[in-house]
Amino acid sequence: MIVATRPYPVGPEPASPYEIHLRVWAPDHRTLTAVVDGVSHAMTAEDGGYFAVTATGGVGSRYGFRFEGDETIYPDPASRSQPDGPDGLSAIVDLANFSWHDQDWRGVSLPGQVLYELHVGTFTPEGTWRAAADRLPRLRDVGVTVVQMMPVAEFAGAFGWGYDGVQWYAPTRNYGTPADLQHFVDTAHGLGLAVILDVVYNHLGPSGNYLPKFAKAYNSPTYANEWGEALNYDGPGSSGLRELVVSNVVYWVREFHVDGFRIDAAQQIYDASADHILAALTRAAREAAAPRAIIVVAEDEPQRAQLMRPPEQDGFGLDGVFNEDFHHSARVALTGTHEAYTSDYRGTSREWLAAAQHGFLFQGQYYPWQSHPRGAPALDRPVHQFISFLENHDQVANAAVGRRLIDITNATAWRAMSALLLLGPWTPLLFQGQEWGSRKPFGYFSDHTPELQRLVLEGRRSFLSQFTRLASAFDGATTDAIGRPLFEQCHLDHDFDPAADHNWRLFRDLLVLRRGDGALGQRYARLAGATLDDRVLVLRFIGRMAHEDRLVVVNFGSDLDFACVPEPITAPPALFTWTLSLCTEDPAYGGVGIAGSDPPVKLVATGQATTVFRPGLVP
Repeated sequence: MIVATRPYPVGPEPASPYEIHLRVWAPDHRTLTAVVDGVSHAMTAEDGGYFAVTATGGVGSRYGFRFEGDETIYPDPASRSQPDGPDGLSAIVDLANFSWHDQDWRGVSLPGQVLYELHVGTFTPEGTWRAAADRLPRLRDVGVTVVQMMPVAEFAGAFGWGYDGVQWYAPTRNYGTPADLQHFVDTAHGLGLAVILDVVYNHLGPSGNYLPKFAKAYNSPTYANEWGEALNYDGPGSSGLRELVVSNVVYWVREFHVDGFRIDAAQQIYDASADHILAALTRAAREAAAPRAIIVVAEDEPQRAQLMRPPEQDGFGLDGVFNEDFHHSARVALTGTHEAYTSDYRGTSREWLAAAQHGFLFQGQYYPWQSHPRGAPALDRPVHQFISFLENHDQVANAAVGRRLIDITNATAWRAMSALLLLGPWTPLLFQGQEWGSRKPFGYFSDHTPELQRLVLEGRRSFLSQFTRLASAFDGATTDAIGRPLFEQCHLDHDFDPAADHNWRLFRDLLVLRRGDGALGQRYARLAGATLDDRVLVLRFIGRMAHEDRLVVVNFGSDLDFACVPEPITAPPALFTWTLSLCTEDPAYGGVGIAGSDPPVKLVATGQATTVFRPGLVP
């Protein structure tokens, strides 16, 4: 019998001060035994392939399940804690014991946000939630509003990216206890920061995955997945997996107060059912959070607009999708890289203008790199739904073998493009350390058995072979190249003075403009744009009143006097002239200096810089 107060269909729940109720889906078995603190308990079979039992136990108890004819004790697929890793016994924890201080927190919606991706294991030297929580005030101070944590579900090994998670309900022991994660979120809310989790529902890791032991129906025989076996969301027996995933997002929202999710590789989540699992989990997460608002966004390589259309338009109801197109174009402009998945981009101002006005650059056009059309029409979607970035975990590790963008381009261009990212009409995302120009690498690291680690290294070598300049990156390398030595190199060093750091000051001032300016930060009445040539982009943020207009000039060419350019959006509002507001070549930001102007006869946009102008009264 299910405990009357059970909030989730599977997993452990307290039944009394001295008892726990366990329920698990194992339709492939006739009998099941729960082993709690070494004591065996025959479980009762229920309809639909479930087994349940009430057993003596409490906080700290260790438990697992044993199948007929198999003496191995397997951890709970819905375990809340794995103190010894995914191969060990599950542990009972009291998630209700944490004292929250965020009762007045109302959540967040996507418009106006600034996202910040971090990897808990390398964000601080300690690599824990407690240490990361201590660094949150600086993120608040620079202007970040939403922290996006790379996956935190339990995974094999002492370190890793987290995308090979195997127990979706158990915060990994590598970063601390479940209470430490609750403390992290509570601290963030106290600072006005939201927290969203990166979740992986497209595959399970190659080590420590015991779900198929409970039900072969967790995996799909129909689809192929590039990282392992595809998961079954629409075939026979798919109800168990669908329930596990939908309950999982509800669990994170209720027990850890998270403010939403970033769905990893949505294109590898195959579901032909009438109610796509992405729509179902998004709906369930919103219902669980209500009246708090939450954010659900996705990484989706084909960049399907359907994901972010509302259900009444046959969409999945997500808030946004990551815009790989903007990244690829910006990288071509900054580094000259023009191969592999960046080969169909020119890195010109025309592309940045299209991204500002329309989001994705490919919305169904033929895409030579993949030899088929890319994307789908998305002209109906508001630009804030497109999440743009210059760095994220994938692109730092994949396109430059861990080297930061600031290391492979010049500083002036890096500052100029950073300003476009932070002032553009899209939703910007920063990657940990980017806000102060960290040169700490971020490569692909993992901790597996020697044989599996060797296979992972071969996979990395194969992936990088698409880039001719990176094809030999791992020649002669041992598994240390993706092991602990690399992991330790990637830890950020926060020992710098923000008041004296040019880059941090630039990012802070840009985000102050974005947040506090009446026309920027997605609060403009209308956006107009033009390209003066392949290297110069002009964006006119038109406010509700003339004095609110802003002109952003991204100039990758030489100094440009545009006082008399025959382009109407460069004309100042009536009775006003343009005056300087910010320039990325200001010495305060590490630049050489700002080119001189004498409006209205001479108005110079500094070369290799992004300059912001505001209306000033004509003398």
